[in-house]
Amino acid sequence: MNDWVGVPALVTGATGFLGGALARRLHAAGAAVTAQGRREGAALAAAGLRFVRGDLAERAVAAAACAGQHFIFHCAALAAPWGPYKDFYRANVTATENVVAGARQAGAARLIHVSTPSLYFADQPRRNVREDDPLPARQVAAYADTKRLAEQVVDEAQAAGLATITIRPRAIFGPGDGTIFPRLLRQVARGRLRVIGGGANVADFTYIDNVVDGLLLCAHAPAHALGRKYNLTNGEPQPLWPLILKLCADLGYPPPKGRVPLGAALALAGGLELAYTLLRRRTEPPLTRYTVRMLALDATLDISAARRDLGYAPAVSVEEGLRRFVAWWRAGQPSL
Repeated sequence: MNDWVGVPALVTGATGFLGGALARRLHAAGAAVTAQGRREGAALAAAGLRFVRGDLAERAVAAAACAGQHFIFHCAALAAPWGPYKDFYRANVTATENVVAGARQAGAARLIHVSTPSLYFADQPRRNVREDDPLPARQVAAYADTKRLAEQVVDEAQAAGLATITIRPRAIFGPGDGTIFPRLLRQVARGRLRVIGGGANVADFTYIDNVVDGLLLCAHAPAHALGRKYNLTNGEPQPLWPLILKLCADLGYPPPKGRVPLGAALALAGGLELAYTLLRRRTEPPLTRYTVRMLALDATLDISAARRDLGYAPAVSVEEGLRRFVAWWRAGQPSL
């Protein structure tokens, strides 16, 4: 931990789940942390971190945030299954272009970029996907497509001389999560969640502390890891629907009732997306095709490269992570 004392480190997206966890860990280790976010960061500032509020899609904001930084952890992104493509492009591609430019101008030692394994998955189940396996010819969501383009920006920067490493963490969960399990629990609480497809699909999850560990390992990874991409998961593929049923039971929510065939769910989600588009509604439909596929199809990753090159070893199991999440949720989550 002493390796971080006094080291200037920028964490973008620090008002988000992953960025916030990373910024707090670095601060606790003694790093000189600059935490950037688009939203108000009063809690981070109160904890003693230097907080910079601004939109990284504005080049001047990114340049100011990157100035004087040794390590830059680019966690900021717009991650959602639905929304206007231009919003995703601005947040995921333009912002990454600006962070790369800022990192190069600042002479940063290393840029660690957070991408997503969502770009692996389209219409087919996939297990044990490796980083160099072929990507789908077409991405099924604006989020995945723009994160793919952002990776290309980082790859070009690496080729031009900026030291980079990209990680692709899968389904991050834990205390403070506002996305993965809360989305499901909201649907359960409203009686809307149904088992989609055959109910036997397998998924990977990654506990938040394990992802932070992986990011810190990237900062000090050997030179042969530069320019590479690494999958991060807990290394414990789980049958998805039994896990959801256990989570419901642990929290006292009724289990999903009924089952919807995959084709019917995709048709329903497609209809909802079309209606929301025609009505020009900016809110997310109650069901999207992206979400349907994530709930119904196998989606697991091979993490052997991260184990080998980074020394990545998930320290918190899925079981323990779920126990911590349940305890946090019970401790005072607002009504759904």
